Amino acid sequence: MKMRFLALCTALAAATALTSCSQSAGSGGPQKVTLWLMKGSAPDDFVKSFTASFEEEHPGVDLDVRIQEWTGIGDKVNAVLDGTSKESADVIEVGNTQVAQYVETGGLSELTLEGLREWGSKDWLKGLADPGSVDGAQYGVPWYAANRVVIYHKDLFAAAGVKNPPRSRQEWIQATQKLDKGDQQGIYLAGQNWYVLAGFIWDEGGELAVEAGGQWVGTLDDEKALAGMEFYKQLQALGDGPKDADEETPPQSQVFARGQVAQIIAPPGQAAEIEAANPALKGKLGFFPIPGKTSDKAGSVFTGGSVLIIPERTGQRDEAVDVITALVSEKWQTQLARTMSYVPNKTTLAHVVQGNEGATSMAPGAAQGRATPKSARWAEVEAQNPVKPFMTAVLTGQDPRQAATTASETISKVLSSDR
Repeated sequence: MKMRFLALCTALAAATALTSCSQSAGSGGPQKVTLWLMKGSAPDDFVKSFTASFEEEHPGVDLDVRIQEWTGIGDKVNAVLDGTSKESADVIEVGNTQVAQYVETGGLSELTLEGLREWGSKDWLKGLADPGSVDGAQYGVPWYAANRVVIYHKDLFAAAGVKNPPRSRQEWIQATQKLDKGDQQGIYLAGQNWYVLAGFIWDEGGELAVEAGGQWVGTLDDEKALAGMEFYKQLQALGDGPKDADEETPPQSQVFARGQVAQIIAPPGQAAEIEAANPALKGKLGFFPIPGKTSDKAGSVFTGGSVLIIPERTGQRDEAVDVITALVSEKWQTQLARTMSYVPNKTTLAHVVQGNEGATSMAPGAAQGRATPKSARWAEVEAQNPVKPFMTAVLTGQDPRQAATTASETISKVLSSDR
């Protein structure tokens, strides 16, 4: 027994020595931590300032920020998660609706406790936080958000006697009716702008799809979803938007720039595109949140944006957590939001974009923000997108329920079929 005890002690000592050697060998130089950010998410000046600040506050850490293209990013991220990539990443920015598919693939580090203890997860925007959570566990940490608002032509509003932006659906319809006259369009709303439709459906209490008994089911034929589509039809009729095309066919900012459209529904950033196409409109554009059913609450919107994930295979988890802690801090949230006209990741930080009319107009909607169904297959639904022909069918006079049933069946089939 004594010999066995001594042998065990010797083995433990040897293991400890090897571990110590390994740690000391790796401590000779800075510890490299790799952060993947997507192209266009943050300007170069922000990335440089953040990197310098982080390295100053974390001596011995070398932060390597690598900018990635959105095209093909899914395969690159999956390769990192499953260990087949030749590249490494310790923190990765991904789209808020992409998290479910990465969780299904496997290889994400759970961040629930850090969210509660360090990052103030109770105040996160729902439209960013919910898609990053699967089965009650948080994998995606909200970074920034952007959503649609109403961009309007101030001169046309004034000429029509519309003094204040509408705050309820009823006020919105009434104002748009006044604005829709002659060659002037009250609103340009393309027939297949399905992200806008989603917000109207959510305001009615409906859903695009729901999970029941482990199976996803399309629900566009639900009464509440149909009510959302009916409001879309009513609003869309107050302009000349095509019934069989989306907002990019043609680009709605280009249509607005011609000067005879009173409103479009778009991210505030499209104002810059409008002004570039028609400099005469500079200073004549305003913004307001998409009105809700009642004036006390803005309308629901699809919240786009990014979240941060940590691969389970990282060898620098503590440092990766530190990177996220810095990125979601008030200091860097403020700088990013003001620079890019984003909505910060928390409702409690909405005040940091005061003075930026476009970003400020997003904040009330962001508080009501939602995301697409948390199915790993939703990207495949969007690839086929049965919602668009459903919308066109209703707008061209076909039976809404029949068209909705057809679309719902397709959604159910895609979401519930085997890979």
